[in-house]
Amino acid sequence: MDRREAIGAVGAFTLAALSTVGRAESMPAASAPVSKTAALAEAASHCVLNGQHCLAHCLFLLGNGDDSMADCSKAVNQMLACCTALQSLAAQNSALLPAMAKVALEACTVCEKACKQHSSMHAPCRACMESCAECIKQCRAFAA
Repeated sequence: MDRREAIGAVGAFTLAALSTVGRAESMPAASAPVSKTAALAEAASHCVLNGQHCLAHCLFLLGNGDDSMADCSKAVNQMLACCTALQSLAAQNSALLPAMAKVALEACTVCEKACKQHSSMHAPCRACMESCAECIKQCRAFAA
C-alpha cells in the first residue's frame, strides 16, 4: 500500500465513522431514562457475577456429597439465565424489558430465598442473595 492508498483508506474510515455518529444522533429517544436502565443493567450484572460464584460453590459442595445445596444451585442457575437476558435487554433499552424484568424479578426472588438458607455459612450464597435483593428492587420499576 502506498501513501495515496493509505490516505484514501483513512479518509474513507473517517467518513464512515462520522456517518455512524450522525445516524446515532438521529435515532429516536429511548422510552425510559438511560440512568434507570443503566441501574437495572448494573444490578443484573452483579447478579450474574455473584451468581456464577455461588453456582460454582454449590457445584463444588454437591460434588463432595453435600446435597443441601441442590435447591440453591437450581435457583441460581435459573436466575443466571434470566439476569443474563435482563442485562442485555436493559443495555439495549429493549421494548421487551418490562416482560423480562417481571420474569427476572421472580427468578431473583426464588434465588434470594434459596441462598438465604446458606448465607450465614457460605459467603458466595450471601453475596448472591444480596445481589438478588438489589436486582429485585430495580426490576420492580420495570416489571409489567
